[in-house]
Amino acid sequence: MTDILPIKRALISVSDKTGLIEHATALAGLGAALVSTGGTHAAIAKAGLKVEDVSSVTGFPEMMDGRVKTLHPKVHGGLLALRDNAEHAAAMKEHGIEGFDVLYVNLYPFEATVARGADFETCIENIDIGGPAMIRAAAKNYGFIAVATDAEDMEAILADAKAHGGTTMALRKKLAAKAFARTGAYDAAISTWYADRLEDKAPAYRALGGKLKQSLRYGENPHQSAAFYVTGEQRFGVATAKQLQGKELSYNNLNDTDAAFELVAEFDPKQSAAVAIIKHANPCGVAEGATLLEAYQRALECDSVSAFGGIVALNRRLDKAAAEAIAEIFTEVVIAPEADEDAVAVFAKKKNLRLLVTGGLPDPAAPGLFVKTVAGGFLAQSRDNGRVGASDLKIVTKKQPTPQQIADMIFAFKVAKHVKSNAIIYAKDGATVGIGAGQMSRVDSARVARRKAEDAAHANGWSDPKTIGSVCASDAFFPFPDGLLQAVQAGSTAVIQPGGSIRDDEVIKAADEAEIAMVFTGMRHFRH
Repeated sequence: MTDILPIKRALISVSDKTGLIEHATALAGLGAALVSTGGTHAAIAKAGLKVEDVSSVTGFPEMMDGRVKTLHPKVHGGLLALRDNAEHAAAMKEHGIEGFDVLYVNLYPFEATVARGADFETCIENIDIGGPAMIRAAAKNYGFIAVATDAEDMEAILADAKAHGGTTMALRKKLAAKAFARTGAYDAAISTWYADRLEDKAPAYRALGGKLKQSLRYGENPHQSAAFYVTGEQRFGVATAKQLQGKELSYNNLNDTDAAFELVAEFDPKQSAAVAIIKHANPCGVAEGATLLEAYQRALECDSVSAFGGIVALNRRLDKAAAEAIAEIFTEVVIAPEADEDAVAVFAKKKNLRLLVTGGLPDPAAPGLFVKTVAGGFLAQSRDNGRVGASDLKIVTKKQPTPQQIADMIFAFKVAKHVKSNAIIYAKDGATVGIGAGQMSRVDSARVARRKAEDAAHANGWSDPKTIGSVCASDAFFPFPDGLLQAVQAGSTAVIQPGGSIRDDEVIKAADEAEIAMVFTGMRHFRH
């Protein structure tokens, strides 16, 4: 095993042929003999380069629709043999096995095939078998082979060879580590897809994989390292976002922006404009409106103090009027499906503000996986894609809610789904007017939300807080009447909650005595 190894022979078999001819030409220019398979061989030969077909190496033709072509001792022997091991060298000589110095394989596009909605059998046929086997063999034998799994790796190999006359041990180790991660992520995508197709909610093994999208300066705090990986899930949001301007995104920016965009996507842009303002992954204001400007102004009124330095998410194409209003206070990130040129021009004057466009809204009803690490493992659950409509509500009080109250209760319950538990939301006319989040007691959350509404009234010069005549949403049931009575004292005239407490009768009685309406949803929205 030596540090610098010249490139004398390279095996190339790629599905994505972007840059293939340039890389093959460069390898040939280094004096490397080229060996290739199928369509890759044809492309290289067509370019006028000398290349040997793998079939002539193995003595077997490609067969079974290309399923069998590289699974042969003369291929894997050339990848796995330890060149400085006498026994291995003797076996190579005896069986006519030649070693490879570079392996370049990118895999069948399984992830892309799934993403475009291909049928089951098409997805199966895009599961690569020989490719991962060769990649893992070469990665294991990093002492003698440099393995490339994408064009970027090939560029690194060629640069190394140009600088040093061959590949360095440091690069080969780095590429080997990446190669194992690539096959691991590939297998994770396959196993996850298969489990989903079988509707297996708890497979015996759960593999997770992702591709680095962005290295981050640090995590939640400066002493924590962090990076952003994408899984390949086709969901509009931070993973699909294009940053049009502003500083580099941080871990906290990404976390908060994701929370904001997932919340605002609850509101159909065809029905109304909607804006969510987020701080530390909790909303400080959410509202609907006829325009984005109106929705933003109403959301901001809920808690303009907390909105300073927050994240603003919009469910429609960002326009100039909304951009001008948002630009009036310090905002960290703005995220929207699209943005007008005039809106982009407004933000161009705010050099540090990050503007992200995603290309669409995530579907709040779509299934998905939510993962959280714990000591020694991780918890996995389905995404909270539960939604409640008017027909799902069970009216449990003598007082009947009005149509406006029902609309506001559904609005508030959508918001409650995205507020850290215990969550209490006061809402009126399609806007939040008080939010209580993350308290250990539901009563405390109700008090916090009320106090926030009182602060907003003072800040805006209103005679009374907007909780007067509002509705109240709770993400989980009221275990005692005290939490509901806090809402009554705040001025709420209708309450939406899941129900299901052993003391539901006591809570209903308290609502009747207060002469307010209350509905049960039968669905809880804890968000820890």
